[in-house]
Amino acid sequence: MLTLLLGTLLFLTASTLIGYWLARRHGPDVPEWIANLQARNRAWWAMIAVFGFAVWLGAWAVTTLFIFVSFNALREFATLAPSRPSDHRALIWSFFVFLPLQYGLILYGWYGLYSILIPVYAFLLLPCFTAFSGDCSHFLDRVARVQWGIMLCVYCISHIPALLLLPLPDGMGMGLVVFLIAVVQASDVFQYICGKALGRHKLAPAISPSKTVEGLVGGITLATLLGGALSFLGPFNLWQGLIIALLISVAGFCGGFVLSAIKRDRQVKDWGTFIQGHGGMLDRVDSLCFAAPIFFHVIRYWWT
Repeated sequence: MLTLLLGTLLFLTASTLIGYWLARRHGPDVPEWIANLQARNRAWWAMIAVFGFAVWLGAWAVTTLFIFVSFNALREFATLAPSRPSDHRALIWSFFVFLPLQYGLILYGWYGLYSILIPVYAFLLLPCFTAFSGDCSHFLDRVARVQWGIMLCVYCISHIPALLLLPLPDGMGMGLVVFLIAVVQASDVFQYICGKALGRHKLAPAISPSKTVEGLVGGITLATLLGGALSFLGPFNLWQGLIIALLISVAGFCGGFVLSAIKRDRQVKDWGTFIQGHGGMLDRVDSLCFAAPIFFHVIRYWWT
């Protein structure tokens, strides 16, 4: 953990100094991408400080942090997904019943129920609340938006603190949380850097204009190598760490890509403005939405 923290601080320090040097070099007319880099650096310092403090405090603090993340991500999703007054009851149950219940079951360690609470019970009950309102206009679309939002923002994200409950040697659950977040978030950063430095061929400009084939390949490759270097955080060896890092990097890309398609459909650039330089909370955790449940079940199936 200490090695990883020092490495992260060195990387952030280097990125901050590079951003400062580039801004000084361009004088008063700083290009938008440099200003964005500086804003991202400032946000990363704050996010890593908060996450590091939660890790230091332990499982309860990490779980509380992700309750906050899920709540704000779901709020952003619900804000951009059009709703009607007849949907409000389902949304209230999503925010104030199923979200705290999901995380409460994780803290309690009841895997058999928290693994099916949302995909079974919430999936079946939420449409009932909407149907009882008597409003059938665009019913299927409205129900699907609520279900999709709670699956992404609550169920998928909740698999991150759920790693702390796996029956592994003491401290390894927290190491897995750090491994997952470090690899997936690094993949996003590396894709951004490789895309800016080497990007020539657009991947899917209609969905994500800034993503390139070179950025994708370079980012996932570097994140995979990082995962191999961080394999000591989990119960796997070097080669297993490389394979798992590759798997969650690809899953993370798919998560970001799918949610970018939703943003393009809603004709917005970001999910919100919660994090300076990054957009909304959901813009920062979109890749984790796809990577977290896959990582959790791979570890649970093969190592517990």
